[in-house]
Amino acid sequence: MTLEDVAEMIRNGMDVSVVDADTGEDLTAMILTEILVEAARSRRASLPAAFLSQLIRYGDAWDEFAQKSLRASMGAVATSQREFERIFQQWATHTGLSVSDERQARKARKQKTRGRSTASRPRARR
Repeated sequence: MTLEDVAEMIRNGMDVSVVDADTGEDLTAMILTEILVEAARSRRASLPAAFLSQLIRYGDAWDEFAQKSLRASMGAVATSQREFERIFQQWATHTGLSVSDERQARKARKQKTRGRSTASRPRARR
């Protein structure tokens, strides 16, 4: 499996865990960091240099603060996403969309947010 494979899995919404098969050591953070480094090398979006400098300058103290802040932010995003899904489910039920129509709409929405919108549309339930 390549770094790009792991990155694509994450882009598709999967949670990943990378563990060394011989030692059992969790390599997830290191692999995700490598993905970010490769993205920076290819001039894709990366973390701002000022942020990275602060991370190095303040070491463990900054790392702990950044991790707590990121966890809180990601928790808020996850909560918002669950709420959106709940509201979308209510809307789909109210409008008569079937579960497969909802899944199709969700997939199209996900692809659109990644800049790859498709021409497929949810079909009416028969």
